[in-house]
Amino acid sequence: MPKVDLLNIEGKKVGNIELSDDIFAVEVNEDVMHEVVVNYLANQRQGTQSTKTRSEVRGGGKKPWKQKGTGRARQGSIRAPQWIKGGIALGPKPRSYKYTLNKKVKRLALKSALTTKVLENKIIVLDSLELEEIKTKTMANILTNLNVEKALVVLPESNFNVQASARNIPNVKTALVNTINTYDVLKYDTFVVTKAAVEKIEEVYA
Repeated sequence: MPKVDLLNIEGKKVGNIELSDDIFAVEVNEDVMHEVVVNYLANQRQGTQSTKTRSEVRGGGKKPWKQKGTGRARQGSIRAPQWIKGGIALGPKPRSYKYTLNKKVKRLALKSALTTKVLENKIIVLDSLELEEIKTKTMANILTNLNVEKALVVLPESNFNVQASARNIPNVKTALVNTINTYDVLKYDTFVVTKAAVEKIEEVYA
């Protein structure tokens, strides 16, 4: 059972916390993590790219020249793909790139990502994270005390003061326990989580 330091917002150690083996000490499966990240990025695509086919471009109703006798190759329309300003052959059209993965696969990938953070000593557990007011500077000072720059801050429940204070800080993202995903865990260098959020993660993803 991995044990990590429990810090306060000043970056000082106030104790230790043991993490669940079922969540933070599983066998890391890189293939599954890659599969889930690819799925996440595919689902973010808008798929709005579009080109016009020969039936959508303007003109082309008249045959450019007669079929035989000119010495030139036969043509049926000036909007065929080989003509300048003609339609695009086999070009992209609006489509959805979304596809689904098994929930067990997503859960295994998330556990692998969390385990990776523990193995790399890139996880910071705070005893609590509360702000009296919305203050970006205060939140930035907390991150400085923790010696982190690119971080995913995970909260057990919605906390507007913390979320609003962090949203303008570059390379910092806040998330709730039920919204964390493998992509964000791997993208951000440090996984910052409160003690209450750890307990909720172990409860939700066990």
